[in-house]
Amino acid sequence: MRKASFIILFFSGLTIAQAQNVLTLDSCRALALRNNKQINVSRLKQDVALNVKKAMRTKYLPKVDAVAGYELTSREISLLSKDQKTRLSNIGTLGMQQLGNSLTSDLSAQITSMVQQGTLTMEQAQQLGALTQQIGGSPIAQRLGAMGNAVGQSLVNAFRTDTRNMFGGAIMVRQPIYMGGAITAANRMADISGQMADNDLSLKTQSTLYDIDQAYWTVVSLKQKQKLANSYYELVKKLDDDVKKMIKEGVATRADGLRVDVKVNEANMQITQVDDGLSLAKMLLCQLCGLPMDREITLADEGRDRLDTFADAENSFVPDSTLSSRPEVRLLQNAVLMSEQSTKLVQSAYLPHVALTGGYLVSNPNMLNGFQKKISGLWNVGIIVQVPVWNWFEGTYKVRASKSATRMAELELADVQEKVNLQIAQCRFKVTEARKRLQMAEKNIKSAEENLRCAQVGFREGVMESTDVMAAQTAWQKAQSQKIDAEVEVKLSQVNLKKALGILN
Repeated sequence: MRKASFIILFFSGLTIAQAQNVLTLDSCRALALRNNKQINVSRLKQDVALNVKKAMRTKYLPKVDAVAGYELTSREISLLSKDQKTRLSNIGTLGMQQLGNSLTSDLSAQITSMVQQGTLTMEQAQQLGALTQQIGGSPIAQRLGAMGNAVGQSLVNAFRTDTRNMFGGAIMVRQPIYMGGAITAANRMADISGQMADNDLSLKTQSTLYDIDQAYWTVVSLKQKQKLANSYYELVKKLDDDVKKMIKEGVATRADGLRVDVKVNEANMQITQVDDGLSLAKMLLCQLCGLPMDREITLADEGRDRLDTFADAENSFVPDSTLSSRPEVRLLQNAVLMSEQSTKLVQSAYLPHVALTGGYLVSNPNMLNGFQKKISGLWNVGIIVQVPVWNWFEGTYKVRASKSATRMAELELADVQEKVNLQIAQCRFKVTEARKRLQMAEKNIKSAEENLRCAQVGFREGVMESTDVMAAQTAWQKAQSQKIDAEVEVKLSQVNLKKALGILN
C-alpha cells in the first residue's frame, strides 16, 4: 500500500514539475516584465520623479531656518579711545586741579587789588595766599577728586563691550510671494518629468514584450521545423530502406542507393542544425524571462499543428492624429512641453522677485539696552524686492535660445510623427502580405502532399524513379517549411503592427 502511494505521489510531483516548465506567451511576458533590469530602472525613475514632484510643491510653502554660532576674538570692540579712558578715569583729580588753579588765580587777583587799595596789608595778603594754596591739597579736595575718579572709571567700565566671547542665534522665515513664475514653471517641469518617467516605462515595457514575442515565436517556429526535419528524415529513411531492398532484388542500381544516402545525410544534418538553433533560441528566451539559460522549458504553442493567426484588435485600432498611443511620440511631446517651461524659467530670472521675511534674533552680548552680557533678542518682519535693472540684454538672448530649442523639439516631433505614420502603413501591408503568403502556403501543402502520394504509389508500382520520389519529398518539406514560416510571419507581423500602433501590452 505504501509502495503504491509513493508511486502515485512521485508521478503527481513529476506532472506538476512538467506543468511548471510549460510556459505560455503571457507567462513569458510576465516573467520578463518582472525580471527585466531596464524596466526596474524605469520604475525607480518613476519613484525619483514622484519625489522630485513632491519637493517642487514645497517651493510654495514658507521655509524656516535656525542658525546659531559662537565666536572668540583676540580683542574686544572699544567705544572709547585710550585718551578718553585715561581722562575719564582721572576726571576727579583733573577737575580739582583745574578748580584749585582757578581759585588761586582769582583770589590772587582780588588780594592784589585789596593791597593796592590799602584794605589789606602785605602780611595779611601773604597769609591769605598761603591759605589758598592749602585748599587744593586739603583732605576734602582729595576726597572729592577720588570720588570724581571713581565716577569716571564707572563710565569707562559702562562703555566696555566685552565682545571677545560672542554668542548668537536666529530663526528665520522666508515666504516667496512672486518669483517671476519660476516656482510655477519648476512645478510644471516636475509634472512633465513624471509623465516622461511613465512614458519611458511604457516604452521599455513594449520593447521587452516585443523581444519576448520575437523570441517566443522563433522557438515555436524552430520546434515545428524540428518536427518537420524528423518527419522528413523518416520519409527519406523509408525510401532508403525501399531502395536497398530493390537493389538486392536487382530492380534498382547502386547509383540510386547513393543518391538516397546523400538525402539521408542531408536530412540528418538538418536535424542537427535545427536542434542547435532550437537550443540557442530557448536559451535566449530564458535569458529574456530572467530564468537560468540551461533550464528545460516547453512552450504551450509548440505542439499545435496550426497557430491562431486571427487578430482583429490591431486591424480595427485607429490612432489619433497626434499618435499619442506611441510612447516615443509621447516622450517627444513631453520634451516640447519641457522646453516651453524651460523658457518660462529663463524669463523668470529677469523679472521682479518679491519675498516676505521674518524671524527672531538673539545675541550675547546684546545692544538692546546698552552692551549687556546676557542673551536677549528681538522679532523682525520685512519684505525683499529684487528688480533687475540692466544686464546688457542677457535675458533676451537666453530667451531666444530657449525658444529656438523649443522649435527644434517641435520639428523633431513632427518628423517622428510622419515616420510613425509611414511605419504603421508598412506594417499593415506586411500583415496583409503575410496572410496571403500563409494562404498560398496552405494550398501548396495540399499540392505537395498529393504529389508525394502519387510519387510514392508510382515508385511502388515501378513506374517512377527514386529521383521523382526524392523530388516530391523535397517539395513536400519545402511546402511544410514555408507554411511554418508563413504562420510565424503572420504572428510577428501582428506584433510589429501592435508595436507601431503603440498597443503592445
